[in-house]
Amino acid sequence: MASKDDTQAKAPPETRNVVQFLRSSKSGMKIRVGALNGKRVDYFKGKSAVKALLSPAYAKVKNVPKVTTEVEAEALLQSSIQYAFYLRVDRGAPTGSSISPRHVTVVQQQQFAQDAYFVWLYEGSQWTTYAGGLLMVALMLAAVMFPLWPPVMRLGVWYLSIAMLGLLGAFFGLAIIRLIFYIITVVIASPGIWIFPQLFADVGVIESFVPLWEWDVPKKKAGKKKKAKAPAGASPEEQLANNGGAFIEEVGDESPEQSRPGSRSARVEEVPDVDS
Repeated sequence: MASKDDTQAKAPPETRNVVQFLRSSKSGMKIRVGALNGKRVDYFKGKSAVKALLSPAYAKVKNVPKVTTEVEAEALLQSSIQYAFYLRVDRGAPTGSSISPRHVTVVQQQQFAQDAYFVWLYEGSQWTTYAGGLLMVALMLAAVMFPLWPPVMRLGVWYLSIAMLGLLGAFFGLAIIRLIFYIITVVIASPGIWIFPQLFADVGVIESFVPLWEWDVPKKKAGKKKKAKAPAGASPEEQLANNGGAFIEEVGDESPEQSRPGSRSARVEEVPDVDS
């Protein structure tokens, strides 16, 4: 029986390029985590793969079949199943709590469908993993062998660390000065002034220091627009036009005594004393 790697090696270059696109982050597919035979695996929904093949990012990929409709996308994904890059699975209950990965089991009927789930058996390009591992080993060796570094390199690392600490200290110092200045201006010039109001905003580095200062005025929330009221002397046709085709009748506010039915209202009457 052929192994998974042997089956994947038989795939045409065009099919392999399609699978590499779907496995990469460029496809924008939503990847879920499941448990297959006690091992954590990635799986996706067929609808997500069809959407990726119809995206503009796929149109820019070279040496891949052209896909313009959902039917063509489903046919391409169906033809790729035979090379064991991914297989259809049934999704079961979670392995633990409700947020834990779900159990998935491979089904015998390997037919593509948009509402079905498919588990990845292809890991994709591994050069980034290998490069990251080599970089991690190089950094660890460099840290261990730091005493053997030339004096010039050690001095350069010392200057770099001092510069980073100085930059971090300057940032905290600016934040403290900014807060003190705001407290002073709240007392003498209410509502207060913020220096560099965008300092902690989610913006770029240059935008964090623009503008230089700003009054601490709360932003007004946009209220609901009130519907224009028709003039008192307007005709029913004009009221319908002003109210968007709906007739609105104003009802006066009645007091609780007036709105209570007469049968439920309590009365107190004076009854003459018979013995008197």
